[in-house]
Amino acid sequence: MPNHSLNALTQRSAPLLKILGCEYPIMLAGMGGVARHNLAAAVSNAGGFGVLGMVREPAALIRSEILALRELSQAPFAVNLIPACTNAALLKEQVDTCLDLDVSTFVLFWDVDTALIRYLKSLGKIVIHQVGYQCDADAAQAAGADLLIVQGQEAGGHVRGQTSTLSLLPQIIQHCDVPVVASGGIASGQSVAAAMMLGAQGVSLGTAFLATHEANAHLHHKQRVLAAEADETIYTTLFARNWHEAAPVRVLANAATRGEYDSADRDLIIGHQDGQPVYIFSTDSPLVGATGKLDDMALYCGQSCSQISTLCSAAERFQQIAEDAAQRLNQLP
Repeated sequence: MPNHSLNALTQRSAPLLKILGCEYPIMLAGMGGVARHNLAAAVSNAGGFGVLGMVREPAALIRSEILALRELSQAPFAVNLIPACTNAALLKEQVDTCLDLDVSTFVLFWDVDTALIRYLKSLGKIVIHQVGYQCDADAAQAAGADLLIVQGQEAGGHVRGQTSTLSLLPQIIQHCDVPVVASGGIASGQSVAAAMMLGAQGVSLGTAFLATHEANAHLHHKQRVLAAEADETIYTTLFARNWHEAAPVRVLANAATRGEYDSADRDLIIGHQDGQPVYIFSTDSPLVGATGKLDDMALYCGQSCSQISTLCSAAERFQQIAEDAAQRLNQLP
């Protein structure tokens, strides 16, 4: 049963909620490795929209994660894929697996793959595209995307654009005919309310949910995020070893960003996780079970880290943010 105290949060989001099929306009960001079934299910069960971060993952893992999520939740969810950094054969396997399991919603990111969007739309699927530039927003909308996530440069992880969330958001909304979700720099009710006052119908949260019990991030990563302030994050292209281009990411400062590995062998192994080596400057962040020099890996973190300070369950964080956002929106004329 809906929480009527949150009406101020939902009344601005009717088109978005109709598309997503969830109660509240708060999405989980599709963080690769971190947003697995436990976290996605927790967000969906709280009334938000869970997203599985399946970037470059083998089809077998995608299948097992989808099935595991459905054991924990009957609520709607999406699978996040990034076509640009995935070879064509693997991408086909990923998409085919999702289709075989009747996944209804896809979140795509980075370059706009018009052919894939049109293919998914021809099958009646919902397509969400995360963008960081006006040109990407235009291309995704022209291809048939059902809604857009506008990611500002404050965001953690891979960052597509170079403009702040609160500057880019109203610009794209002005030129957009589909619902828009804000991402980047948002981890509190106050920042959710700010985004919605600028016209966003919802928000997509990464850092806020990374620092929860259900996230698949290593505890060391969570603790570093909780201890960080906004101005301690670093925007860098260093962590690009297994990405298709030297793309910018936002991380926490560590030995790698301080230049302590500048003269190191680029094949230097600094740890292991999921049975595989982790190389210096890899895009791999430390996940549960990772070993080695965890602090020297990519510690993804958005500037919203200053808005959170405690480790809690995803449901608790969701409720705190949703209630605070509703209260602030309800005070507006």
